Amino acid sequence: MDHSVHNKLVSFIWNIADDCLRDVYVRGKYRDVILPMVVLRRLDTLLEPSKQAVLDEAKFQLEDMNEVELDEEPLRQASGYVFYNTSKWTLRSLYNTATNNQQILLANFEDYLNGFSDNVKEIIECFELKQKIRHMAGKEVLLDVVEKFVSPYLNLTPEEKNDPDGIKMPALTNLGMGYVFEELIRKFNEENNEEAGEHFTPREVIELMTHLVFDPIKDELPNVMTVYDPACGSGGMLTETQNFIEEKYPVTTSSRDIYLYGKEVNDETYAICKSDMMIRGNNPENIKVGSTLSTDEFAGQRFDFMLSNPPYGKSWASEQKFIKDGKDVVDHRFQVKLKDYWDEENTEDATPRSSDGQLLFLMEMVTKMKSTKDSPLGARIASVHNGSSLFTGDAGGGESNIRRYIIENDMLEAIVQLPNNLFYNTGITTYIWLLNNNKPDSRKGQVQLIDASLLFKKLRKNLGEKNCEFTPNHIEEITRTYLDAATIERVTDAQNNPVGIAAQVFDNDDFGYFKVTVERPDRRKAQFRDDLIETLRFDKSLREVMAHLYAEHQEQVYDKGFLKSQEKEILNWCEENDTSLNTKAKTKLLSTATWVGLKELVDTAYLLKQEVGTEEYRDFNLFRKDVDGAIKANKLKLKAPEKNAILNAVSWYDETAEKVIKKVTKLTASKLEELLERCECKVEDLPDFGYYPTGRANEFTTYESSSDLRDAESIPLKHSIYQYFLDEVRPHVKEAWLNIDSVKIGYELSFNKHFYCHKPLRDLDVVAGDIIQLEQKAEGLIAEILGVMVAKVQGKSA
Repeated sequence: MDHSVHNKLVSFIWNIADDCLRDVYVRGKYRDVILPMVVLRRLDTLLEPSKQAVLDEAKFQLEDMNEVELDEEPLRQASGYVFYNTSKWTLRSLYNTATNNQQILLANFEDYLNGFSDNVKEIIECFELKQKIRHMAGKEVLLDVVEKFVSPYLNLTPEEKNDPDGIKMPALTNLGMGYVFEELIRKFNEENNEEAGEHFTPREVIELMTHLVFDPIKDELPNVMTVYDPACGSGGMLTETQNFIEEKYPVTTSSRDIYLYGKEVNDETYAICKSDMMIRGNNPENIKVGSTLSTDEFAGQRFDFMLSNPPYGKSWASEQKFIKDGKDVVDHRFQVKLKDYWDEENTEDATPRSSDGQLLFLMEMVTKMKSTKDSPLGARIASVHNGSSLFTGDAGGGESNIRRYIIENDMLEAIVQLPNNLFYNTGITTYIWLLNNNKPDSRKGQVQLIDASLLFKKLRKNLGEKNCEFTPNHIEEITRTYLDAATIERVTDAQNNPVGIAAQVFDNDDFGYFKVTVERPDRRKAQFRDDLIETLRFDKSLREVMAHLYAEHQEQVYDKGFLKSQEKEILNWCEENDTSLNTKAKTKLLSTATWVGLKELVDTAYLLKQEVGTEEYRDFNLFRKDVDGAIKANKLKLKAPEKNAILNAVSWYDETAEKVIKKVTKLTASKLEELLERCECKVEDLPDFGYYPTGRANEFTTYESSSDLRDAESIPLKHSIYQYFLDEVRPHVKEAWLNIDSVKIGYELSFNKHFYCHKPLRDLDVVAGDIIQLEQKAEGLIAEILGVMVAKVQGKSA
């Protein structure tokens, strides 16, 4: 389509808003009327030629066949499209028969809307178009709007026409209408900076993504292909992909069928997307409304290509109930099979934190990839994410498991870092992830990282957060770098500032690491002291408020019903002292049973004090033995948590104390062999893993570890955990040991680590010179200011 004609159409439609809606809607709401009216007029023009055929078919079914409900298929055949309208009205006939009575026009208009097929009615409902036309009728502008859209100077039909001045107006193809529609969306998004980009990805970013996805296989593209976007918004990613393929890689010998699929949670945006599908002649039934995360709409389908810009930094807490049952993941899309350190395969959680669900969309796409068994090409994905997808989440956590699954299954081909402020609604750094489940041999086992953050052209005027863009040359350079799959070293300018593009290629396991806990023995002293025993009187989580209440009311807190009677005062005190209580904590605090149970614990501790004495023990093992003896002698019934609470309250860490023994274990020959195999060491190395020989055959002592001294080490996958421990930990901490059972495997990708460009500090002499120059300049300015002031004072005194 000629761009001058395209721009003329957009300008004409754009001006309708200013001409008709200025006093009816605030400027930010113009799109709510104009976009659905554009959709309606386009559908109307497509149905006009077959209007009578549809009416005849409807009459035949209802009158001649005595049908109660209309059969849709014959009506679609009559209209020539997947939609139809059985009312007697068109927009033009609505206008031609209209009078100044807006209510009659409104009634006819509603009759017209009710005549559409269900798929169009759904769009009308999502747009809330009936409410809009009622509002316009009430404000007496509905006729004006209809008049503009049926103007003889506006041609939204697929036929060439002449305007009243005899000027030829070209036919508007489905593709051309799509361009017009997209341009209107873009202009309205730019007009509403607060909305810009929420459902709209800059077109140059989509163009880059399409190049990255399709250029490597441009000579192998199938004639039938499917494209999916799980967060399709207004459909720009899908339609631009279709445009790209049809324009860049047309087929001359046969036809090519491109089937677009998508899902969108926002009703209005869904309506825009579905409308666009209808306008372009695509199947609107392939676009679904609702949450992609809550419902697996395309469970049985697999796709050739997937391009998406899912929401990031957005909570999915409201959708957790559809994905998880407590801690268990019940949606298979978000479960992955991973092997642990000992090569045993397990089903692992692949869900990120509830505050950010972007990686769930990536997993949705991964599970929808067409396998190489079904397609020689497999499937390719391009997905936009922010930086948190690269590195958030600990080893063994959902985010890390997702990265690990993708990388270990050799699906991650490349990640491209984009410039800041490239998108309309965020200025943060973003990245394009490129996945392929059928890597060429040259890329197998490797991942390419491309830093394109310094490639951009500044905009003359900001569009929301967007202040820069890619030029065609930038897109070509990034695509060429990706296709070459080579390393490009970072270059700097004369001031040593990094410039241009940089790229590096890594092995898959360069991004993986072992996370292992390093333990140190707990050494404790113990003594029954009154100040330590009294700490048992209060629950740890409620210590402050309980201590206040006990100091205020003493033994009254143990009287049944007393605390309930003081509830208002207690809650006021909590509010004044910034102490927040959830329902569970409040119930525990006001429960007499809670207070009495803790008091009994205090009384028991005082009783043990009488038996054991007040001597300070530097050997906690002996102290624990004496306490056990006292409990037995007094026939005290103490549960394990209660006994531990007392022991913990009257003991403390001291590096001069003896190590606290956990247990002494005698291992059978088979158990010892199993332990050595698990630790991958010899018998003499077992102390490095927390097993200390007692001197008796196959007998070992293990010690309690100190949680305060516990540390975790991240060790690259290419390193030996044990050797790393010997080289990096043991020389500094003699008593440390490896908790080999704690080993977890994690993956993270850090662009800063790999592309950081060190800028040397300036020479001290240069810095000193600059400081002296600034001081001299400042002194001159001060002298000038003071001189002016002195002159003014002297002038006044004279």
